[in-house]
Amino acid sequence: MGDLNSSIPEGVVSLPVIDLSLDREEVSRAILDAGKNIGFFQVINHGVTEQAMRDMEAPCREFLALPAEDKAPFYSEDNKKTNRYFSGSTYQTGGNKYWMDCLRLGCSIPVGDSKNNWPDKPQNLREVIETFTVLTRDMGMELLRLLCQGMGLRTNYFDGNLGGADVIVTLNHYPACPDPSTMIGLPPHCDRNLLSLLLPSTVPGLQFSHNGEWIDVQPLHNAFIVNFGLPLEVTKPENGYAKTGCVRLVCLRGFV
Repeated sequence: MGDLNSSIPEGVVSLPVIDLSLDREEVSRAILDAGKNIGFFQVINHGVTEQAMRDMEAPCREFLALPAEDKAPFYSEDNKKTNRYFSGSTYQTGGNKYWMDCLRLGCSIPVGDSKNNWPDKPQNLREVIETFTVLTRDMGMELLRLLCQGMGLRTNYFDGNLGGADVIVTLNHYPACPDPSTMIGLPPHCDRNLLSLLLPSTVPGLQFSHNGEWIDVQPLHNAFIVNFGLPLEVTKPENGYAKTGCVRLVCLRGFV
């Protein structure tokens, strides 16, 4: 896991890697330290099987490859809709346009009937997303309990209403860009939810902000990238703080 209490050497910045199979007290301190220093970390031995991760990837790729007419019923530019498919190329930020497609789904816990509002193609998409959502939410709640332990809060502080909102599943697709200088995958932003759990693909481009610099993320195999959201940017004078991380995604010419 490494010594997260040491300062990060200049020019050698990487996301902390936290192994959830280690001693609970050690893991809770590491999560808090990652929050103090960067607001991000990678987590391994997290309880989500490799098979569940690969099962999630396959139908998502199949959905993106569907003919436009099969995806059209879910297309909407209304950002108030819980379930929608949309293209970011119509939005502008600082003169650059977003170069991405996105499927965004709301999942109640338990998922129940909410999955009936999701796309029904490919055939197993709903079942796979439901299973993946349950597994990753369990991981997220365990990370919050460990963070609370490190901060000296009761471990169930985020149970109930604070951590009981719907889970948002977002599938982002970044096609190869013909002119990356005029586009951006995602602009710099901080997430508004408690935690974001990212299952990265092999496509590079994700960057995090640290001390005014943008640093490339180098994902580990079968690891999740964890991002603290704005609600976790709290200050406790006796225990330090957990700050939200800022990310962006740059476009690349040769990757999809």
